[in-house]
Amino acid sequence: MPYLFTSESVSEGHPDKVADQISDALLDHFLAFDPESKVACETLVTTGQVVLAGEVKSDTYLDLQNIAREVINKIGYTKGEYQFSGDSCGVISLIHEQSQDINQGVDRGAKEEQGAGDQGMMFGYATSETENYMPLALDISHKILHTLAELRREGKEISYLRPDAKAQVTLEYSDANEPQRIDTIVVSTQHDAFDADDEKMLAKIKSDIISILIPRVKAQLPVETQKLFDDQIKYHINPTGKFVIGGPHGDTGLTGRKIIVDTYGGKGAHGGGAFSGKDPSKVDRSAAYAARHAAKNLVAAGVADEILVQVSYAIGVVEPTSIYVDTYGTSKVGLSDGAIARKVAELFDMRPFAIEERLKLRNPIYLETAAYGHMGKQPRTITKVFESPYNGRIEKEVELFTWEK
Repeated sequence: MPYLFTSESVSEGHPDKVADQISDALLDHFLAFDPESKVACETLVTTGQVVLAGEVKSDTYLDLQNIAREVINKIGYTKGEYQFSGDSCGVISLIHEQSQDINQGVDRGAKEEQGAGDQGMMFGYATSETENYMPLALDISHKILHTLAELRREGKEISYLRPDAKAQVTLEYSDANEPQRIDTIVVSTQHDAFDADDEKMLAKIKSDIISILIPRVKAQLPVETQKLFDDQIKYHINPTGKFVIGGPHGDTGLTGRKIIVDTYGGKGAHGGGAFSGKDPSKVDRSAAYAARHAAKNLVAAGVADEILVQVSYAIGVVEPTSIYVDTYGTSKVGLSDGAIARKVAELFDMRPFAIEERLKLRNPIYLETAAYGHMGKQPRTITKVFESPYNGRIEKEVELFTWEK
């Protein structure tokens, strides 16, 4: 019997994502000037205020307030009427030095003997239902919001958009687990106050989302996926009514509260650890990327149509405590899931330092991960510029999303 599956995404202006982006911008600056930095940085954003907290071990010194303000302005919070602006908000830093009790289990004489920065289990997932091996409902949700942000920045076809937004896509699947059609699309977008009454305002927003945004999104998708869009889709556009008050003024934002948006939209599994603001010695982040790298390459190689890879660690211990694989009955290679897991352990070195080296994770590559998902993006090489009143200016060529190669 056909069934429905739903995934959601949130925009770069969503308060939790604002917090994630600030945390990862701070991490990038620490790594740019001191690649050996150990960072666990949390951010809270609310009306007119940013609070930075966490633990750092680094040889560099940064203007944390200025970095946070630059991120907020780049996202689009630049106007006083938003009640949250990069130029006017208060920024409080409560960051202190990393605990020596933690550090002694991570730093070792030989780098390859580096222990895991924490205990826990991390998951990687991949599916053949999209070209980037990501779950389709999440992929479309990300594209809706990324395209909405493009329209906001252009300010031409839709001129009233503000930075905060969420999207949700529900797909109908067949008994064979193949997507048949899009059942429902939900978009909630913050907007300027309208002169017209609420009813006319909502009608205008709904019309623009369906007639301007959705065709742009559809055009980015393969022909087979475009066929899933039909005239029977149920649209819920700003279903609660007007959405003028939003961003950190509407809701407090915290680092690490959108871990399902960051990964697989509810498909597969999640170990519970957030990513943003953490340097790669924290296996919450690095091992999740390594598990995705393994899962994606296994599916791309034809081992199975769908794969979940779990890896687990004990704090301070070099080797992972377990590696687990689930192919959901889609294996094509005549091996049990346990046998595939043993092959994964042979092919992919999951020691923390080996992951850092293989995926080039001691580089300032993290701000780009902090909105629209950490997985499924196109690997690319770019030059990033970092400036500090204490350290001068540095240009670094870095490779983004190495775990997607």
